[in-house]
Amino acid sequence: MDDAKTRTRRHILEVAADILEREGTQAVSTRSVAAAAGIRAASLYQLFGDKDGLLAALAIHAFELYLAEKRTLAHTDDPVDDMRRGWDIHVDFGLRHPAFYLLMYGTDRPGRRPPAADRAHDLLLKFLDRAATAGRLRIPPALAARLLLAAVTGATLSLICVPAEDRDPEISTRMRDTLIDSLTTDPPPATDPGLASRALALDAALTAADGAPLPLRPTETALLRDWLHQLAH
Repeated sequence: MDDAKTRTRRHILEVAADILEREGTQAVSTRSVAAAAGIRAASLYQLFGDKDGLLAALAIHAFELYLAEKRTLAHTDDPVDDMRRGWDIHVDFGLRHPAFYLLMYGTDRPGRRPPAADRAHDLLLKFLDRAATAGRLRIPPALAARLLLAAVTGATLSLICVPAEDRDPEISTRMRDTLIDSLTTDPPPATDPGLASRALALDAALTAADGAPLPLRPTETALLRDWLHQLAH
């Protein structure tokens, strides 16, 4: 895409994002956005197609903003505390950008998830892999990621539905702590981290080494990981 089209596309997205955040999804139409951007509707159709195409592009834009904030979360020596701070950043983004958040998570349809959503999921898995490597997870990272995403999106959407003056911030905090406490363990003793934690830590190490040469055949690696998952339960 040439520079002129890139600038026009960015300008349209910025205008559409402003309308979305001020007035909600219903106010975003090809006509309203084209008029606010000072372009012909035909130009918008050439870049985004119909309204669904424009909303899909806005969802990608929203995820990019979210990821930019999430990447500012620096790792500490406590991966479980990092999980709690990651939860808080997620909820805070949703409450500051409710229209974006509803577009990202409230109206998602199968087969139409923005690629940036996968990058957000990958970022969550990296935090959980660190917790598993440290022997702090009770269940495999992939399952923990699904549980965390279901809980944090549910908490955020429920808070968005409540007028700001009536929101109870303890709802998110209590749900966060209840879930994360159920998924994690205390720091293991230096002498004995426990069999399940050891199994998850080794499984996480194999994940981190994906692509690196291992002294095992693929079938042997798959069998080892199956055994590790059984030991972790």
